[in-house]
Amino acid sequence: MSEERRLLVLRAIVQDYVHTSEPVGSKALLDRHALGVSAATIRNDMASLEEDGLIAAPHTSAGRVPTDAGYRLFVDRLSAIKPMSSAEQRAISTFLDGAVDLDDVIARTVRLLASITRQVAIVQYPSLARSGVRHVELVPLAGTRLLVVLITTTGRVEQRVVDTQIDLASESAERDLSMLRTEINSVTTGRLLAEAAAALGPALERLPVRLRPLAEAISLALRDALVEEREERVVLAGTANLARVSSDFPLTLGPVLEALEEHVVLLKLLGAASEQRDIAVHIGHENPYAGLQSTSMISSGYAAGSDVVGGLGVVGPTRMDYPTTMAAVRAVATYVSRILSE
Repeated sequence: MSEERRLLVLRAIVQDYVHTSEPVGSKALLDRHALGVSAATIRNDMASLEEDGLIAAPHTSAGRVPTDAGYRLFVDRLSAIKPMSSAEQRAISTFLDGAVDLDDVIARTVRLLASITRQVAIVQYPSLARSGVRHVELVPLAGTRLLVVLITTTGRVEQRVVDTQIDLASESAERDLSMLRTEINSVTTGRLLAEAAAALGPALERLPVRLRPLAEAISLALRDALVEEREERVVLAGTANLARVSSDFPLTLGPVLEALEEHVVLLKLLGAASEQRDIAVHIGHENPYAGLQSTSMISSGYAAGSDVVGGLGVVGPTRMDYPTTMAAVRAVATYVSRILSE
């Protein structure tokens, strides 16, 4: 049997089953696909695919459906991810470009992914461990109060108010703040948050003695913002899309929904994706969590500048349009990376 034809038959079964949700028989393959062989040959090819564990009979009918291994071979043999149309790309760009801050970027991204894939979308907030300092600003408020603003490379903004015990309206205070602003940014900009926190102390010790009290107050506020422990976060949208395909889950949606509520599980699943920008596909039992072994997850990392800082993806039934969904995930990750790098 021709290996090439065998793969063509598997691809046709996957495509038909994804489209119809009905087991696929040899007659349907002949009617829908120009395979150029007889019905007997198709039946022999299907028997071979079933023997290799790539397709299976869900019941006593003559039709077959892809197994997890069949989907995996189909995905692995994709010569290229189908590109999105120009109109689809413009729609993604227009929707995401309207975001006003990081929270808005994340919220728009997860809604967009759920809408265009019709799956459950998951977006991880940029990892703090991989975020760097973009800029530190010192803003005098009324009297002796000073606003210390930290802006990270991923768009996160942290603010702390410090009581300096100094009249910040004076000309000397304005000059001192300017000197401190320059020194702090010179040693923190471009560094990872933990590295920036470690660099602050030695840098501020080089300042004139008269500036030490003010510098120490600002340093404490910055260190608090730089090293404060925060739980990593993920955001979901489109859970209701699972109800649309509830028949694809053998028993109940309960285990899937319970797994999706465990954000620690989702963070671990996205963890591998957030290490790289390439598309990752986990199918059925390739997922390490029992509740998600009736699903597939397609994910990708996204970047801020040259550094991958988080992951995003979708979860849905194994009966999924893999080429189209992979293209959507890749396109959205690319646009999010562009926005965070601007």
